[in-house]
Amino acid sequence: MQEILIFLLFLVAAAYVVRLLYRSFSTKGGSCAKGCGSACSTIDFKKIQKELEQKQLAK
Repeated sequence: MQEILIFLLFLVAAAYVVRLLYRSFSTKGGSCAKGCGSACSTIDFKKIQKELEQKQLAK
């Protein structure tokens, strides 16, 4: 009985991971895999670099 329960739990976890991977690779309309419906922004490295430089100059 315990083995069946563990196997079912494994199947549910594997299905969840597959679903997350599928949603992350098949995004539509700029939405991300979180499922909140908002458009996730990309990381702006130039903005981060500017902020770091400003902090360095302020010291």
